[in-house]
Amino acid sequence: MAVNEARGGTLDNFKPAIDYFKALQKNEPIVPKQTSYARVLSGEIAILLDYDFNAYRAKYKDKANVAFVIPSEGTLAVPYVMSLVAKAPHAADAKKVLDFTLSDEGQAIWAKAYLRPVRASAMPKDIEAQFLPASEYARAKSVDYGRMAEAQRAFSDRYLKEVR
Repeated sequence: MAVNEARGGTLDNFKPAIDYFKALQKNEPIVPKQTSYARVLSGEIAILLDYDFNAYRAKYKDKANVAFVIPSEGTLAVPYVMSLVAKAPHAADAKKVLDFTLSDEGQAIWAKAYLRPVRASAMPKDIEAQFLPASEYARAKSVDYGRMAEAQRAFSDRYLKEVR
């Protein structure tokens, strides 16, 4: 979906992404069915379309020779989602967990795992220095994630039919 949006597509028009992946297929890309993290660390995979936190973790925790970039055309910002289970037996405790996670302290813990906090003010300065500047993240856009989830199946089916 990020490639499609960056190349001018919409949730109703997948042609830009399908055309891109058809052209990319000429390079015989590796399309793993499971995580590629170890293969990136070893250098086996030179370019990976993935989340920023994996690149930062590889660079700063695992000391891999990697860099995270946001394409000049842009990308999608994909939020982490947490929710309270309906009729949870310990709902009050669960709410405390959610409240802590969203507090500055909780968000700082997530930031130290290279997950961008929902509030920039919660980002510790030493960790912020390891991320790309906010100006780079301005190219990461949100979409209607409900519509995206609905459209994903049609895109996946078309990708498997036309590209793979």
